[in-house]
Amino acid sequence: MNTLFDVMQLLKKYGIFIYTGERAVDLELMEEEVRELYEMKMIEAEKFQKALLLIRREKT
Repeated sequence: MNTLFDVMQLLKKYGIFIYTGERAVDLELMEEEVRELYEMKMIEAEKFQKALLLIRREKT
């Protein structure tokens, strides 16, 4: 996982599609969904950390 697109593909794999038209809102929703997937043990810690890093990097 190297780009935000990869994070979107990860979410898509679980049937999660995020597009509100506002980039900042999309990033917040992505972060929440990635957190939920991790808390439900659907993704491992390494993917969770990498996804959060990419989302936060995109926010700045």
